[in-house]
Amino acid sequence: MLRQLRIRNLGVIAEASIDLGPGMIALTGETGAGKTMVTSGLGLLLGGRADAGVVRHGSDRALVEGRFEGIEPALVEELGGDLEDGELLVSRQVSHQGRSRAVVGGAQATIGGLGALTSTVATIHGQSEQVRLASSERQRDVLDRFCGADHLQALAAHQELHQSRRTLQAELDDLVQRSMERAREADLLRHGLEEISGVDPQPGEDSELAVEAARLASLDQLRSLAEEASLQISGSDEGDLEAPGAVGLVGSARRTLSTLADLDATARDLSDRVEEALVLVSDLAADVASYRQDLEADPARFEAVVARQAALAGLTRKYGTTIDEVLAWAEESALRLGELEGSDERIGHLRAEVARLTQELDRSAAGITATRREGAERLAELVTVELSALAMPHARLGFQLDPLPEPGPHGAESVHLVFAANAGSPPQPLGKVASGGELSRVRLALEVILAGDAQDHTFVFDEVDSGIGGAVALEVGRRLARLAQHSQVLVVTHLAQVAAFADQQYVVHKQSDGEVTASGVSLVEGAEREAELARMMGGMDKAEAAREHARELLAEAQSSGGAAPQSRTVARS
Repeated sequence: MLRQLRIRNLGVIAEASIDLGPGMIALTGETGAGKTMVTSGLGLLLGGRADAGVVRHGSDRALVEGRFEGIEPALVEELGGDLEDGELLVSRQVSHQGRSRAVVGGAQATIGGLGALTSTVATIHGQSEQVRLASSERQRDVLDRFCGADHLQALAAHQELHQSRRTLQAELDDLVQRSMERAREADLLRHGLEEISGVDPQPGEDSELAVEAARLASLDQLRSLAEEASLQISGSDEGDLEAPGAVGLVGSARRTLSTLADLDATARDLSDRVEEALVLVSDLAADVASYRQDLEADPARFEAVVARQAALAGLTRKYGTTIDEVLAWAEESALRLGELEGSDERIGHLRAEVARLTQELDRSAAGITATRREGAERLAELVTVELSALAMPHARLGFQLDPLPEPGPHGAESVHLVFAANAGSPPQPLGKVASGGELSRVRLALEVILAGDAQDHTFVFDEVDSGIGGAVALEVGRRLARLAQHSQVLVVTHLAQVAAFADQQYVVHKQSDGEVTASGVSLVEGAEREAELARMMGGMDKAEAAREHARELLAEAQSSGGAAPQSRTVARS
């Protein structure tokens, strides 16, 4: 429920504050005074679209604040906000550049988050809602809402079921349509895997063969260098004293240092070290000799290495720059081939699953249809009674359920409201045959019925009495007052017969100094309220006859269910 609404620099309203109680609140005023700006401001708090055009001329920004009660604390906490003594303060600011900012319980929030929260306790019914009521989708929503919570839960489950089948059907269609493409891909992968398997490459084999091929190609040069190194280390094989090699020289040094150590004990370390050097040099000489002996020409091996390199090169040209990349391609391709080869099995599984879900969907849709048919009959009867009370005694409203070719996300039928205003007239689609006033009354009748169990909700009706007057207006006022017995009802009206039923009445008035026009909102009570009702009936706010008529209206409203006006504190602009 909305407890307070504050507006600053919104349209023609410079500043206004309205304290709202339970029951019915009427908002009246002359045409052009800015009544719609009040509902527009509330619309901003409900997440409505805003642009720079709503900002009062000459102002930097427009600000709307609302204080609500009855909002679930958990929903507020999700947005990071806090309640204050059980009430929630929300605000919406719109700059003259069109930028918008929302604050919920002291925390900045997205516009969508603001709207999702506040819409749980308030609903606006304006001319746009009247247009929506003429659409099949809105008519279906109205019927589903009337059918109750169990029906809505079944409908939600049906929608999930429909989405599951739709997802599987899309996958099945894709697999079937791409079967030739998958077959071609599988053949290519199979050919590549067979080619790689035939060569049977080993990890790192290309690098190892490159090293071996380079060695075999340089065999003569390697042999020459090995012989030269052997001569330098071991000396001449013929015992040439001029080419003793490193072994001979170190051996000679060993003998010399051994004699030196015999003569001088302090040189023993030198003698030991030269012994070690001789062992190392002798081992090196043996290893170089062994290496030289292994350097035997092997033309057959060289040819085999070159042939193997050619086979591996055939793979690296197609499947990767190295053998390791080729092996990685083979591993990935084997997995992909398994997927492709399993597609036929997947198609069979999908077909069976889609068939099963289709049967479930048919059963679910049949249950929804049965509930809708029952609900449609009951709702049509109730609305017809309401319309009779709204001076449409011969009007008939019904729901037409047209079967669809197959169940969709909302069931197996489309829903259409059909309407006949006069006896003997065939029912036709509501949006085509109902006038604006008739649509207003149908919408009001539906809302009174559908909102029967809504406690402490705020309903805002903008121009609900458009196109009606006289006795019909009195009945509209009675229905709004009845709705206000368990909910808060804010109605923007130009009819005194409707405003008389309100527990509170606010007047939007405008003032002008010849250059700037500004509007404000004031609570009217007692004589001021009688004067406003008199003005609404004919503009004769000072005529005693009009005042008397206004008093009669107030008395009739109170005697037929309207509550007595209540005092409220309001900051006047």
